[in-house]
Amino acid sequence: MNTTGSPKSPTSQKYANSAEFPAQFARTRRFSLGVPRHFTVSPDGRRVLFVRTGSGTDPVGRLWQYEDGAERLLADPGLLIGAAAGAVPEEERLRRERARERSVGVVSYAADDAALLVAFALSGALWAVRTDGGAPFPVAAAGPVVDPRPSPDGRHIAYVSGRCLHVVGLSGGDRQLARAEGPDISYGLAEYVAAESMHRMRGYWWSPDSARLLVARVDTGPVARRYLGDPADPAKPPRAIAYPAAGTPNAEVTVQLLSLEGERVDVVWDRGAYEYLVDAGWDAHGPFVAVQSRDQRTLRTLAVDPATGATEVRHERTDAAWVELVPGTPARTASGAPVLPEDDGGTRFLTVGGRRVTPDGLQLRAVLGVEGEQVLFTASEDPLETHVWRYGPGRGIRRLSGGPGRYSGVARGGTVVLEGVTPQGNEVRVVRDADPVTGTVAGAGDGAPDEVIASLAEEPALTPRPAHLTLGERQLRGALFLPSWHQEGTGRLPVLLDPYGGPGVQQVGRARGWFTCVSQWFAEQGFAVLVVDGRGTPGRGPAWEKAVHGDQLTPALEDQVDALQAAGARYADLDLTRVAIRGWSFGGFLAAAAVLHRPDVFHAAVAGAPPTDQRLYDTHWKERYLGHPQERPENYARSSLAGHGHLLSRPLLLVHGLADDNVAAAHTLRFSAELLAAGKPHSVLPLPGATHAPSDDTVNEQLLHFQRDFLLDALRGRPGEPA
Repeated sequence: MNTTGSPKSPTSQKYANSAEFPAQFARTRRFSLGVPRHFTVSPDGRRVLFVRTGSGTDPVGRLWQYEDGAERLLADPGLLIGAAAGAVPEEERLRRERARERSVGVVSYAADDAALLVAFALSGALWAVRTDGGAPFPVAAAGPVVDPRPSPDGRHIAYVSGRCLHVVGLSGGDRQLARAEGPDISYGLAEYVAAESMHRMRGYWWSPDSARLLVARVDTGPVARRYLGDPADPAKPPRAIAYPAAGTPNAEVTVQLLSLEGERVDVVWDRGAYEYLVDAGWDAHGPFVAVQSRDQRTLRTLAVDPATGATEVRHERTDAAWVELVPGTPARTASGAPVLPEDDGGTRFLTVGGRRVTPDGLQLRAVLGVEGEQVLFTASEDPLETHVWRYGPGRGIRRLSGGPGRYSGVARGGTVVLEGVTPQGNEVRVVRDADPVTGTVAGAGDGAPDEVIASLAEEPALTPRPAHLTLGERQLRGALFLPSWHQEGTGRLPVLLDPYGGPGVQQVGRARGWFTCVSQWFAEQGFAVLVVDGRGTPGRGPAWEKAVHGDQLTPALEDQVDALQAAGARYADLDLTRVAIRGWSFGGFLAAAAVLHRPDVFHAAVAGAPPTDQRLYDTHWKERYLGHPQERPENYARSSLAGHGHLLSRPLLLVHGLADDNVAAAHTLRFSAELLAAGKPHSVLPLPGATHAPSDDTVNEQLLHFQRDFLLDALRGRPGEPA
């Protein structure tokens, strides 16, 4: 029996329920369109601001307000600028690339403290709208606008234009607070590694009294340049990118305090020892910064004297491997108690005022916000789920999100917005607190009715059917996707491993993400698809994450092999004589490594955007795991594909976007040259104009078909499959 089949074979009826999926996957931008996001709650908890596109296929983001159970449209780009929409500033384009933004129109916004004035940018123009009534109105700006943010009192809007920081009043009066002294200087923007590797997407922060700003100044002069051209358009000049590869100089980042009257105070710390600005903020207790050493083993929280710029160490975290950056930290409660993570063995704890407030085994994921003495955070009891929790003094912690899924949220004024990805898809619930002072919440399984902000995302053409597994001695979390048409015992299926398998990303969970839909689609093509989160992935505590310190390849590949063998022993229909693997980014690296180092297990691979030479990746991300390449060259050698091309003996397809500024196309092109020199046949699919996250709908649709056909052809003729 030919269980793999082909879309053109007599068994094509097997695929009827998934035939439209690739086109749907592409036109919905991975099912991200129509999903409400970017929530802000007003101080009284009555109103919720958010962004959502017009439908599951409409890419234009609009600004909305939810109040008293009803939605009101605040800003529609089609009505404001219509067909006049133009290109966004280069700094905004780069910000969106770092954020993996897939929509247009209103993609982000910022509000004043009362959530009465909202500022946003459209095609570089500055717009504002009052949430208590009235139409959006343009605000005159000095040039193309990036990252506009109202002052807390709503009287001014700060923004970046031409790498300079400006402040403008609602009735005019634009002032340039910081002027870029040269083409390598910027004020108020996050440098590459901050946005890509540190969770920091912004570069300035208002003071609570709206009189001053804390501003990052970035000098990329010391950073090496990369030049990205478009081979499909040789007449188009290349663009230069300041990219700090591992072991090379970083941008010089300093911080200044700027007043609206033009006064400037430099913030002073030991930049020689702590060159990374991880985060910053300004609360009722004053400005603060979090700085990290180059080796990432020390992270300091510094209080800043707003009068002199002098700093004082308020907390220090150290780790023999690296200090993990937890989003939302450091923070402070109203009384000034520091809110910080603490790693101890197998658990990442939440601490408030120096005391652990979460139990052993509950893994802190992020701090979402602080209101009064209460802390809203996400954490995982089970690595398959992430839930929203709240801590309050005297009351301990309580989980706010209910059913299975991965949740995040915001809270203010007695209202909690819970946004989740559940087994049924995206959902957003607005939960009103029974007691906003104590933090006791109605809902979350208490039977109280919740309000819903609707998702307009399309329902996938197929339904993921994962079987969640715990595999091998390390209790690896996995998900097995079988074809909906397959009946146990009717034939053996070739196996496709579909991992990411690296730091920062979990794929296995009780949630219907776009990647679970893709895995099910490949299953419908005739594969048994196995997805496994191995060592180095988040959600299972610091010891699990740091098991890859010094070696990002061996543990990750071992876990994929162990999980495959354990699944094969449990399911007789998995044909381990026909095993393929595919992945993107770290997953692409892992896929290529699999056929290089374990051809006895893996018989074909598709490697998308693989970082083949770890020395070419950025400083903050790569040195975190492998150290400085001049000090630990052996770590880079063992964790790279470069230098091992002669080992290839299985079919390998390399796919890479030629405009990728994260994992440069040089990774694939150099490795392909190495394979060619070693006489190793392989295939390369270049994607002209594509970045690390290809945005062209046609490319994204056809790429699924291309991978499927390559893998089916590569496995055809192996034992268990007719030639």
